[in-house]
Amino acid sequence: MAYQYIDMETLKFLLYRVHDLQSVLDQERYTDYDEASVNLFLNATKDFSDKELFPFFREMDATPAHYKDGEIVVHPQVGKYMKKAGEMGLIGALFDYDAGGLQMPNVVVSAAAYIQETANNHLPGYAGLTLGAAELIVHFGDARLNETYVPKMLTGDWGGTMCLTEPQAGSSLSDIVTAAEPTTDGYSISGQKIFISGGDYQAAENIVHLVLARIKGAPAGTKGISLFVVPKKRRTSNGDLVSNDVNTLGDFQKMGQKGYCTTHLSFGDKNDCKGWLVGEANQGLTYMFMMMNSARIGVGRGAAAITMAAYQASLAYAKERPQGRSLTSTGKKDVSQEQTLIINHPDVKRMLMFQKVVSEGALSLVLLTSKYLDLSTTHSDAEERKKYLLLLEMLTPIVKTYPSEMGFVSVSNGLQVLGGYGFCNDFVLQQYFRDIRIFPIYEGTTGIQSLDLLGRKVPMDNGEGLKLLSAEIMKTIEEASGHNTLAAYAQQLGNKLELTQQVLQFLMPFAHKGDYERFLSDATVFMEFFGNIVVGWLWLDMAIQAQTAMVAGETDYTPDFYNSKIHAMKFYFKYELPKTTALAEVLMNKEVLTVAADNKMFT
Repeated sequence: MAYQYIDMETLKFLLYRVHDLQSVLDQERYTDYDEASVNLFLNATKDFSDKELFPFFREMDATPAHYKDGEIVVHPQVGKYMKKAGEMGLIGALFDYDAGGLQMPNVVVSAAAYIQETANNHLPGYAGLTLGAAELIVHFGDARLNETYVPKMLTGDWGGTMCLTEPQAGSSLSDIVTAAEPTTDGYSISGQKIFISGGDYQAAENIVHLVLARIKGAPAGTKGISLFVVPKKRRTSNGDLVSNDVNTLGDFQKMGQKGYCTTHLSFGDKNDCKGWLVGEANQGLTYMFMMMNSARIGVGRGAAAITMAAYQASLAYAKERPQGRSLTSTGKKDVSQEQTLIINHPDVKRMLMFQKVVSEGALSLVLLTSKYLDLSTTHSDAEERKKYLLLLEMLTPIVKTYPSEMGFVSVSNGLQVLGGYGFCNDFVLQQYFRDIRIFPIYEGTTGIQSLDLLGRKVPMDNGEGLKLLSAEIMKTIEEASGHNTLAAYAQQLGNKLELTQQVLQFLMPFAHKGDYERFLSDATVFMEFFGNIVVGWLWLDMAIQAQTAMVAGETDYTPDFYNSKIHAMKFYFKYELPKTTALAEVLMNKEVLTVAADNKMFT
């Protein structure tokens, strides 16, 4: 089954028209770029993805990364991809010119990464982790660390990772025990890390690990965690690379993303592992979480990309597969007629339209959050930077969660479109279904993101972030109210915004009384509730832009394209937005069933 893995028209419509890329390019940092140069970059990325990523997608699933003789064996394309990505500037695109980067906006780099991830969600992780590790060194490392590691990482010659999780600690970083003892040159590192994506592969000359560890005598908990550069190989005084006593103990065999290795690492088995402190001691978690906004956007983007690719695959199948016949006016099938394509069946259309609204809504959310990330650091006005930072903080847990959770449901619907064939290895939907399942777990599970949204972001600065986000939503509602064809949908979204206030008026008193367990017991339900409303806002904005373009007679896209966006918005408002009513009923129910003194409820 041939299919196109991405809808480039929708990507560019969202980037340029809906989210106004020009407002980012107008900032002084990005004056070298315009729409034409951005298009060249994105089109080159698409061409690269067509040739070097998409053809290897299924092959990498069939030949998983695996542990053998003390190292991880990956698909040969990993090394080729890293070198080419380095040459094209895809790894260093975010960085300053002085650091060897292209000084591009986050939102453009995110769009380019999205293109790659729709083509093959296994390969871009290697570059993405390298970018993230290099970013930490650039922001917080000294000149020596920058000179030693960053250039080789941006060219793709060296890989990079972030090592947080330990076997006994999981997501509880306050319990990590990896140790760092001062030496005459840096620190001696000892301990183990698990679930390290891209943690070792023979295609890279070296792997630069960013490791969270506790210096001997440091305070307990997260306040005593420091960040270290710990390379797989270290340079000697004469420039040679030698082993740094970083050992690969195994590779986790996974249900999906099999071409993207996930390793178990051990540091200092021979007491010869050296690390170098990044920034100040005991500030490691602070540094790591300063990069967490972009990391969580990246997870949401990867899930959005898989969701889009799965939609395109199931849509192509539905346009080719004949089965059954349409009902006649009598309610019966005329078996003398030829079979109809399954895309003509209303329930198949419903499943495909669900995939469309989730995949395109998730992409819109990713691009908007990336735009906020740009403007929170580069806007010329300090007050505007503060505003965009608060908006970014509000959307970050949602952008990580909505594409991951709803994307999984969307891909499941895509598999259902194929019927029995969707469950078979001959077709690609089962691979997308397996690949996307990890995304609700990556970079903090859905439960953790939900606690962050309700427990930290909603009350943050006396609710200022929520007020700003609500104001942005109200702007869209007011604009939509000026269009006769959209006014009813504007009112519907306005009602949901009022419902949000009712839910919070019920929940917040628990926090004010100090009953945080009750306050946060249904945080994941609140995430689903509020994420649904946020994506409804984005769909209404898309419909406004499409309607405005048609009224103005714009020809950047066809009338069918614009009408499809308006139709999709209507679908979302009929089938998805009403679900918030039931979720609100759950959130405001006075009965408490998950907070108890014991676990006898499971007897």
